[in-house]
Amino acid sequence: MPDGRRAPVSPRAALRAPDTGSSAPSACAAPRPPTPGSPGPPRAPTPGPPWRGSVRAGVPQRLAEALSSQYGLHVFVAGLLLLLAWAVHAAGVGRRDLPGLLTALMALQLLWMLWYVGRRAAQRRLLRARDTQAGARWLRGDITLFAVITIILGCLKIGYFIGFSECLSAAEGVFPVTHAVHTLLQVYFLWGHAKDIIQSFKTLERFGVIHSVFTNLLLWANSVLNESKHQLNEHKERLITLGFGNMTIELDDHTPPCNCTPPTLCSAILHGIYYLYPFNIEYQILASTMLYVLWKNIGRKIDSHQHQKIEFKFHGVAVGLALGLTVLAATIGVVVVYLIQIGRSKSKSESALIMFYLYATAVLILMVAGGLVGILIYRLDEQSLDESKNPARKLDTDLLVGTASGSWLLSWGSILAILCAEARPSYTWYNLPYSILVIAEKSIQNLFIIESTHRQPEVSEDIRTVRVVTVCNGSVTSLASSCLKSGAVTRDVAPQGSEMPPAVNGNMCLREGDDKEERSREGPPGPASHPCFLQSNTKGRVLRNIAAFLFLCNISLWIPPAFGCRPEYDNGLEEIVFGFEPWIIVVNLAMPFSIFYRMHAAASLFEVYCKI
Repeated sequence: MPDGRRAPVSPRAALRAPDTGSSAPSACAAPRPPTPGSPGPPRAPTPGPPWRGSVRAGVPQRLAEALSSQYGLHVFVAGLLLLLAWAVHAAGVGRRDLPGLLTALMALQLLWMLWYVGRRAAQRRLLRARDTQAGARWLRGDITLFAVITIILGCLKIGYFIGFSECLSAAEGVFPVTHAVHTLLQVYFLWGHAKDIIQSFKTLERFGVIHSVFTNLLLWANSVLNESKHQLNEHKERLITLGFGNMTIELDDHTPPCNCTPPTLCSAILHGIYYLYPFNIEYQILASTMLYVLWKNIGRKIDSHQHQKIEFKFHGVAVGLALGLTVLAATIGVVVVYLIQIGRSKSKSESALIMFYLYATAVLILMVAGGLVGILIYRLDEQSLDESKNPARKLDTDLLVGTASGSWLLSWGSILAILCAEARPSYTWYNLPYSILVIAEKSIQNLFIIESTHRQPEVSEDIRTVRVVTVCNGSVTSLASSCLKSGAVTRDVAPQGSEMPPAVNGNMCLREGDDKEERSREGPPGPASHPCFLQSNTKGRVLRNIAAFLFLCNISLWIPPAFGCRPEYDNGLEEIVFGFEPWIIVVNLAMPFSIFYRMHAAASLFEVYCKI
């Protein structure tokens, strides 16, 4: 042939010709185009239209999901209204009505959990799908710790009932006992079944799980209300020392109408109850979130691959731990001094507020700087994001943004109060930078956490890529196959110890185990091909230090509001601008979300730390 090409071979002769002397792998074989009139390669059967039965089977499940969510909302709204009626002493609402309703809801959840655990135990030999990203071990450890403190709180409430048994109803004594049993069984349930993906009795299970979610939310709201009443009574006393006594109003704290038989013991029990409420609040909201993820996983189809195990790495984070522990120690000192000084006199109260604002401002500045550095590292490092559907991760993101809005509401209220007030005491000016930094810090921290949780795990540097270049009939394609640390080629490409011939039957297959020659031809890699400005080890170490520091800072900032150090109550300027009752309502609604944000952000940052 004049062009150096061989004459075409007929398809029938090509099929009869034996493939002798060919040692090339299947990846290098050139596909032969079918000739006209030949049957060609077998085609995969085209999928037919979906079965009507499968479509109809999906409709009841969607209806069950909608009905179960509506049922849960009805239970929650009815419980909230009864809680509000009890708080304002509505006519016809007695002391036993609220604990009676909560006890009935917990008893119904206990029956469902016992039925579920028993049915799972009877079918324990069956292989079932599990969501490895839900109910992490450290999260179950946290909820166990809070559950133990909740049980201690229940024991104190039982002692409180015994002390006031002459004037308390039986429902108020049954409630703490039922709550303790409910807590024990629920923690056992979450340890064993938080990762379950329910595929049978789905309609019934949806109602059972959503009932459990909103029962825990009602218990959380009840704890928040009781703790808020105690904080409000202390707040009224502090406002008198600051000169705002004309704004205080008389609020009933639901004290029993009889005397406790041992007064000293009852007073100690009462104080212990209010100091343990923050842990009970965190327990109820954590249980609600874990049960909600279980509800979202009902009927879900997950990928076959397992989630990467999270490992705790302690090395290389000395700087972050040192700074974080310093902030934690300073926080404890500030809280102790604040609680001692506030309410003693006007000058001591003002100095306590100034001390808190200066401390919090310094901590928030460091947290903003750390979050910005982490975001900058992620922005300069081009790495793929994990966009797969994950109910647990989506819930974490929604909770971060949703609960942060509580503190944003308080911060914007303080900013407007400072700007709109006619007279501003000197200590209130320290509140302005503090409120601005709260808004900025939570916004930046949310971005850092969301960016971290959506990052794909990095591939080890020891894993090398071997490219196989196939030149078939003038077309060049490149195949990438990952190799092990030894750098050997995978067996389906070439067997070990064998060399591939340069040309076989007109097809040329080249294996490049070492691409030094190609690098010399292409020239040195530029910044566009390697966008990372830090090495992988250095980048990981910096990010782990940032995550450890932010984790300890969030724990530190959770302590002051959880244990009564709340300048939003004690500042007094907001009550003048907005009015006492409106501002107290705003604080009581927003403060629980602000407190929960810190604990949830700390949990998310711990997961980020283990993932890096």
